[in-house]
Amino acid sequence: MLLTGTVVVDAETVLDDGAVVVDGDEIEAVGPAADVVDRYPEHARRAFDVVCPGFVQTHVHSVQSPGRGLADDTDLFEWLDDHILPIEAGMTADELALASTLSYVELLAHGTTCCVDHLSVAHSERAFEAAGEMGIRGVLGKVLMDRNAPEGLREDTEVALAESERLIQRYHGAFDDRLRYAVTPRFTPTCSESCLRGARELTDRYDGVRIHTHASEHASVIDDVTEERGMGDVEWLHEVGLTGEDVVLAHVILTDERERELLAQTGTHVTYCPSSNMKVGAGIAPIVDYLDRGINVALGNDGAPANNTLDPLAEMRQATLLQKVAHENPRTLPAETVFRMATRNGARAAGFDRVGRLEAGWKADLVGLRTDTSRGVPLHDVHSYLVYAATGSDVVFAMVDGRVVVEDGDVTTVRTDEVYRRAREAFEGRSWGDG
Repeated sequence: MLLTGTVVVDAETVLDDGAVVVDGDEIEAVGPAADVVDRYPEHARRAFDVVCPGFVQTHVHSVQSPGRGLADDTDLFEWLDDHILPIEAGMTADELALASTLSYVELLAHGTTCCVDHLSVAHSERAFEAAGEMGIRGVLGKVLMDRNAPEGLREDTEVALAESERLIQRYHGAFDDRLRYAVTPRFTPTCSESCLRGARELTDRYDGVRIHTHASEHASVIDDVTEERGMGDVEWLHEVGLTGEDVVLAHVILTDERERELLAQTGTHVTYCPSSNMKVGAGIAPIVDYLDRGINVALGNDGAPANNTLDPLAEMRQATLLQKVAHENPRTLPAETVFRMATRNGARAAGFDRVGRLEAGWKADLVGLRTDTSRGVPLHDVHSYLVYAATGSDVVFAMVDGRVVVEDGDVTTVRTDEVYRRAREAFEGRSWGDG
């Protein structure tokens, strides 16, 4: 396939009249359309207004889609304890598969081609199977909770780690290495020291496995960790081995100087989730300082009940506007920087070396967008359009590993009307408190 249009190669390079050639699961060529079209006359041609790398979201909760609209206007722990955890504890295996499918439909349709997915304690294999069938690229992990957790989610430490290892052996590198595994402690309040240290030991036994957890998301978490451990949340995670190039920490809002130094020195990745952080009133992450220190910062939508959309374009807009307000400086976090966070930075955090840029030899993960809307006219600067004006509804085409997964704005790998019907029947009006 040969795709033409305004080609956004990365945060630095744009080809106003460009072309991308896809052969199998890889990009074969990128360049000016006049040159590329002549070299590949037999390829099927597709024209889009904009072609760019697929977006990467490095913190999502696909299993939480049934809670959208049920936990609004609450603080973090009311949101979690009264709404989200009961939903996770009450879901059957079929319901979890349906919930994840619903999220993957939304992610793909809005241009997210890769995600780092924080699942739940039980039935995680069903999310892996759903992701594999639907064609999204991802790093998924079963949640670990061995203390301070409700019935149905709390597990014995060794049982939880053993089940994680079983899932690693089954799914890490599955679906032609499109899916990988992340060992996933929920966060420090629900994980014992032996659980956290065990997560590191398990990760180290397998090449390419990541660690994914929440960190320093809320003042109450910091207070609890400080009282129990005598240090901050990130510092405690470092103490038990959960920092490093293979670690993705979500939120990371409240950190001191020592913790920021640790993040930079260890190469730990940070996921910025501005919409979620604003919605629960958790604070504003010091993203500019992290970037200045060389910390790799990516973007995450978080879960549907905390956002309430899984739109990567909307999240880019929120990401920059919030930092401009925090710094009282309109030059803070320009569009190109935010675009990099949503593409190449995200791929680095997820551990995929050839994702997040349109380049020969890289994976064919890309999206096509329309600009024939009031938001896209006039089009002076394509990075500005993508970050400040576009929404997920402008995505008309998406490809992952060379496979078309969105065509004319619709996900092609599942019957979306059937997914929506089943989700309405299963989740609307459902009482979750009974487990």
